[in-house]
Amino acid sequence: MIRVQSVAAGSLGLELGLVPGTELLAVNGRALEDFLDWEFLTADERFDLAVRLPNGEAVEYDIERPEGLPMGVTLEPPRIRRCANHCDFCFVDGNPAGLRAPLYVRDDDYRLSFRYGNFATLTNLKPWDVARILEYRLSPLYVSVHATDPTVRRWLLRNPEAPEIVSQLRWFGERGITFHTQVVLVPGVNDGKELERTLDDLYGLGAAVLSVSVVPVALTEFSKRHLVRELTRADCRAAIAAVDRRATRALVERGGPWCFGADDLYLQAGEPLPPAEWYGDFEQRENGVGSVRFLQTRIAAAADRLPDLGGKRIGVVTGTAMARLMPQVLDGLAAATGARFELVVVQNTLFGASVTTAGLLPAAAIERALAARRDLDLALLPAEAVNDDLRFMDDVAAQALAERLPMPIRLSSDFADVLVEAGVAA
Repeated sequence: MIRVQSVAAGSLGLELGLVPGTELLAVNGRALEDFLDWEFLTADERFDLAVRLPNGEAVEYDIERPEGLPMGVTLEPPRIRRCANHCDFCFVDGNPAGLRAPLYVRDDDYRLSFRYGNFATLTNLKPWDVARILEYRLSPLYVSVHATDPTVRRWLLRNPEAPEIVSQLRWFGERGITFHTQVVLVPGVNDGKELERTLDDLYGLGAAVLSVSVVPVALTEFSKRHLVRELTRADCRAAIAAVDRRATRALVERGGPWCFGADDLYLQAGEPLPPAEWYGDFEQRENGVGSVRFLQTRIAAAADRLPDLGGKRIGVVTGTAMARLMPQVLDGLAAATGARFELVVVQNTLFGASVTTAGLLPAAAIERALAARRDLDLALLPAEAVNDDLRFMDDVAAQALAERLPMPIRLSSDFADVLVEAGVAA
């Protein structure tokens, strides 16, 4: 059973009389379990819908929906499938106290993998989950492989019941399901020869595996550092060499690199990033693969829309990982807009200095960096640092932060989104 959270004005759902709290029971006699059932079973132009209104009244609708007209119904958040693994390097387990409550939830949900690109391990699939993946053609899925050797993978996941991932992916692939995969690199466990084997095994699955990313393990001050260490520069360079060998082969045999290192792998190795065209459609950008080059392409695409900002002084907040790369991005922005951009590099005071990504910066650290900067006309903050409710990792609202700072702030995904608006406002 699923329940309505809100109904859009002027929508078919509102016309039918659906209101928040309405229980959506069945479509064409089939019980609705979650948002997947709702989306797929109501995709037809005509269907029967059984509901229970908040007053307890049971209603059945014979719906004939004009083509392209949405139902306009937003569902209450689904119950998340929790992770049954116990990885020593789990980032959630390395969270300090005082964060937003959802950040302590370890999800491992194939539905969120399909919908949002969350990485799942596929270790908790039941027969009916497998049937739904095939019925609804949930593809591509994003899968954390980490290692293809069954013993090594079970060790990494701390799950002796984890199925053999190569057989699992092959079985799905034979039925038309495809995957983007990742390897979180843990030194001394799945690097070196194990990484070589993993990449070769995944390549051997052919078209079923669309891509694989190699991501350096990320540890906070609260992680199990007595069990897992960070990669050294030599570790990262060895991993990049392994990635490059497979990417070169894939480029010749399949027309694309297929195998990618995360931006942070190159940063930790002290190596330059590949060019933007290397990343194709940036399918694993949310996993930190090609995110810098993606940002540059977005700025270049908006160059003709960027306004003349007449010497305005704009601070750009970022984490320490981007300190070396961001200047080349800002130089182009300065030339296009006439503004003076200043990089404001913020160290993560919540997770510790080893967590360097901008998306995990807490409001408190940003406030500390900007509180005295009355010389700035505007500060751009990374949009990925807040959730859909505009709250930072330390559960501070963006509006509350804005009220405490001496300059206007804007949350920005690619600079162009905010700078075009700033030009209009000026």
